[in-house]
Amino acid sequence: MNGKPPARASNAPRHGVARVISKLGLGSRSQAARWARDGRVRVNGRVVRDPEFPVRQGADRIEIDGQQPAAAARVVLMLNKPRGLVTTASDEQGRATVYSCLADAELPWLAPVGRLDKASEGLLLFCNDSAWAARITDPAAGPHKTYHVQIDRLPSPQLLRQLEHGVALDGEYLGARSVRCLRAGHKHAWLEIVLDEGRNRQIRRLLAAFDIAVLRVVRVALGPLLLGDLAKGQWRMLSDREIDSL
Repeated sequence: MNGKPPARASNAPRHGVARVISKLGLGSRSQAARWARDGRVRVNGRVVRDPEFPVRQGADRIEIDGQQPAAAARVVLMLNKPRGLVTTASDEQGRATVYSCLADAELPWLAPVGRLDKASEGLLLFCNDSAWAARITDPAAGPHKTYHVQIDRLPSPQLLRQLEHGVALDGEYLGARSVRCLRAGHKHAWLEIVLDEGRNRQIRRLLAAFDIAVLRVVRVALGPLLLGDLAKGQWRMLSDREIDSL
């Protein structure tokens, strides 16, 4: 190579070099930014220390530590997230994160696909392909999300219809694709709530709007992908068929 980008790709869109490295599945954007600032990244033979230096993916030659990396093979895994872990790579408050469940595994860089809040449990995906992850979390095109939710009361049919219909809260509509009662005891009940999208604390805020206290939230499915009998805190790789189903 002569260090110049191929002419056929000259019209490709430009993105920051750290973002492009991340899109190749080689590391997070913050990791790639550190590599650039440490002088480990070259673009077309030139050391680039600015993580936002504009490059054309597939056109400009990017090297890390003198090597031109290929895009990493897609890796997708499912974790049964325990309650009490935050969905982030590192936490400013020093709280335990979901990565503690992956600590002993030899895995490539992986990022959570969407989020579960600290108090929520269940199915959480990780992937090294940010474009694929964006499609999965797209409210319009991504799979619906199924939750089992324990509440502090016995719901009436009217309340279930109201929850399904939703409510406008602070200029934002909160509703559900479907709501049904799974089982009820003397004081508590479990609901199945299916969402088309997963906004921040959507279920908790929706139920709070009806003065309903949430005792547990467990995500049990993403589209056709079921959490199944995967033990809490354990993970497994998804098969190609499961990935395609999403």
